[in-house]
Amino acid sequence: MDRRLLTLAVGMFALGTDSFVFAGILPQLSKYFHVSIGAAGQLITVYALTFALLAPTIAALAAGISRKKLLMIGMGIFIVANLGTAFAPNFAFALATRALAGVGAAMFSPTASGTGTMLVAPERRGFALSIIVAGLTTATALGTPLGAVIGGLADWRWTMGFVSALGAAGFVGIWALLPQVALPPAVSLAKRFAPLADSRVGLILATTVLAQIGTFIIYNYFAVVFDRATGGNAGLLGALLVLWGMAGTFSNLMTGRVLDKIGSRKVVIGMLMAIIAVIVTMPLTGKHLWSAALAVFVWGGCAWGLLVPQQFRLVSLNPSMAAVLVGLNTSATYVGVSIAGAIGAAAIPVIGSHNLGYLASSIVVLAFAASELATSRVASVAKAATDKATAAA
Repeated sequence: MDRRLLTLAVGMFALGTDSFVFAGILPQLSKYFHVSIGAAGQLITVYALTFALLAPTIAALAAGISRKKLLMIGMGIFIVANLGTAFAPNFAFALATRALAGVGAAMFSPTASGTGTMLVAPERRGFALSIIVAGLTTATALGTPLGAVIGGLADWRWTMGFVSALGAAGFVGIWALLPQVALPPAVSLAKRFAPLADSRVGLILATTVLAQIGTFIIYNYFAVVFDRATGGNAGLLGALLVLWGMAGTFSNLMTGRVLDKIGSRKVVIGMLMAIIAVIVTMPLTGKHLWSAALAVFVWGGCAWGLLVPQQFRLVSLNPSMAAVLVGLNTSATYVGVSIAGAIGAAAIPVIGSHNLGYLASSIVVLAFAASELATSRVASVAKAATDKATAAA
């Protein structure tokens, strides 16, 4: 295994852990800062929104900076920000450090993916990306549950220290092992956002945003949605988070094979319908550990299983802009995460954390509608192009 790719994967593992670990420690944060559980959820919102907005912006503005230098700066900011959260004297300071962590993540994540593809031969670029992305997906199965257990057994500050230590491992690996690589071709900010003018792209991205809102209304408040099943036990909470991540990792590995056989539309429809069915019943399945475990496993697999077919749909529209389109889908994911945090915060005082599934499932229904509109629009544009070509002939 190429150690250079592994060190980038370690950095992504740290980012992934930081992105999702707050779902397991929100009750502790709420109690410590003397804020509601919904207000504490804004620590997730601020990080996700900063990442979503700045990832494409930084990628464009920092095109002339050495990749190794940019990676080290981004990870350095990330480490400092998480240590800042650990020692935050008040909630406002914690929010500021979460935004700063989002800045570091926005600098590191797209740069790591691009750098990884430049370290290997062209025919191995897909493999390189899979190793780097594996760092992110593995974080949901290992890093996030471990961080949640640390927070439950010790203190949430130790969770932040754990995330910072992971970031430090990535930083040292990049400093010691990563060579200087050639700068990628510059892509302007305007060109990065140009695909949004295509209604097909807009509808596919709307599907991603809405599906992630539905998923993360539940996930961001995981600890209080499933508190009846776990009884406040940190080990049981960690086990449920492990199930969610393991299901997602397995689903990502299998989805690509299924995609080639039945096509992206059928995969997306199947995943969205399963998510709707599982989430809408969570007010009932969340009462007991066995039913919660089953729901979490199916939900995690289907929620993560959307990633590959959504990227496939976008790239199929314009393969020459694949990197830009995938980047937009990543930003759309984090936009969904940030909106979910705000919606969940507003909904909990009204309907209660145990009933969030009713609200979340209705939003995934909207994602289903957007997906079908996207399919219709893609077919319409393709037919128009075919008719034009026939007329010209």
